Amino acid sequence: MTNGGEVQHGYPHLDTARAAITALYRRLSTDGIRAYPTSVAPADVAFSDVDDLYLGTQRVAHVLVQQLRLPDARVIVSFRDMEHAANVELTAGPEYFIELNNRFRTHRRDIGAALAHEITHVLLHRLGLSFPGTRDNEILTDTATTYLGAGWLLLDAYREDRDSSQKLGYLTPEEFGYVLAKRALVFDEDPRIWFTSPQGYTSYTKGRAQSLRDEQQPPLTTAGWSGRHRYAKDRRYALDHAGATPVPAAPYAPYAFERLADGLRVSFPCPTCLQRIRVPVRGRVRARCGLCGSVLDCDT
Repeated sequence: MTNGGEVQHGYPHLDTARAAITALYRRLSTDGIRAYPTSVAPADVAFSDVDDLYLGTQRVAHVLVQQLRLPDARVIVSFRDMEHAANVELTAGPEYFIELNNRFRTHRRDIGAALAHEITHVLLHRLGLSFPGTRDNEILTDTATTYLGAGWLLLDAYREDRDSSQKLGYLTPEEFGYVLAKRALVFDEDPRIWFTSPQGYTSYTKGRAQSLRDEQQPPLTTAGWSGRHRYAKDRRYALDHAGATPVPAAPYAPYAFERLADGLRVSFPCPTCLQRIRVPVRGRVRARCGLCGSVLDCDT
């Protein structure tokens, strides 16, 4: 939780967030992902100052348990002074204990955001899905919260002005926007209508632009002229240096060529689930992602 300090911006954790999206598809399957078709509604997690603190918190927790499809998880929430925004005790269940920072007693509009992250920890614990290291595991949690329909609350909790700032979660605001846009493209949502934070709205538009760039990389036919020109040049080089030792492709490099027994192939990340796809270099082809099922028109 950033409270009054400097907020990090940009895309320093983007590769980890992309890996988290791929991991979600591998663990839940495409059908499992599509079981989360609707994001949590703003009205369902609204929290006014006249609401009873504990009854209201339990109500919001119940909504988020339902959103994340944890029907038999009972969440008990308390408040105390602590460094972080929240903490969850991960046990075998059926009860889970979440502690929220005492500051949320007077910042009730953001209780849903803090609970969303912690309840996603419960979901990932039950799924047996984790990344090594605290940092990467927290990024996985932020990504899963967002991709499964509750993380827009975390981005809406981001506020910053000349004198103060607040941000929840480990992803930067723009990275939250990127993951949220990935979800929006799959489920045909427009989360812009939900934001109460101007800074959250702006960060979403920046992240969405970054996400759309994934859809416009060669060899996809939606790539622009400059990308197609660069691709043609790299393809000629690959064809002219067929005997050279291939360089392994970085996980999210826009594309990479490799020589196999049946000819030249190009690999690239699926713009939906980010798993790499390999197709032969032979002009127009239609590729189907084996993980998420996306059908992609390519000009190789």
